[in-house]
Amino acid sequence: MHKPFDDIATILEDVKTFNKHLHLCCLLTYGCLLRPHREVRELTWGDFSKDLSFITLSGFRNKSGRNRIVPVPGFIKPYLNPKGLNDNIFTEEQCSRNPDYFSTLWSRYKNQSNILKEGQTLYSFRHSGAIDIFKRTGSITKLQKAMGHSSINVSLTYLRGLELAELSEEDMPMV
Repeated sequence: MHKPFDDIATILEDVKTFNKHLHLCCLLTYGCLLRPHREVRELTWGDFSKDLSFITLSGFRNKSGRNRIVPVPGFIKPYLNPKGLNDNIFTEEQCSRNPDYFSTLWSRYKNQSNILKEGQTLYSFRHSGAIDIFKRTGSITKLQKAMGHSSINVSLTYLRGLELAELSEEDMPMV
C-alpha cells in the first residue's frame, strides 16, 4: 500500500500532462508533505506566507490537531498563482472541491497511465517525500517534525518502502 515512486520527476511530468489541479496536489503532497484529501484540497491563498515560502495550517485543519508550518520548496512556487486570501487555490472561490475530488482525478489518471506500478497511490507522493527527507538528513526526528507526527513510530511506517538492510556485516557477531 502506498508504494513509493522510483522516479518522481517522470510521474509528476506525466500527471502534469493529465490535469493541472492533480499535478499541483501531487507537488504539495510530495514537496510539503501535506495530506492530499483534506490539507491540500482545502488550502487557501491565506494559508501561504506573502512570499509563498511557507504554508501555515491551524490545528483544526489537519489530522494531528496541532498547528503546522511547512516550507514550500522552490520547485512548487512557479505553479502558484495567488488570488484572494480566502480563495481556495483550486476553485478560486471561498469553497473547496468536494472530498472525493482528488480521489476521482487520481482514479481517472491511474486508469489511463502506463507508468504507475501496483500499489502506487496519491498518498505515495507523501511517502516518497518522507523517504527523500530521511535519505538526505538521516534524521528520523526531522522527518517526524516535517510530517507533523506525534510519534516517531508513525514516521517509521513511512520508511518501510525504503527497504534498507537493517544489519550490516559489522553488526554481526565476531570470532
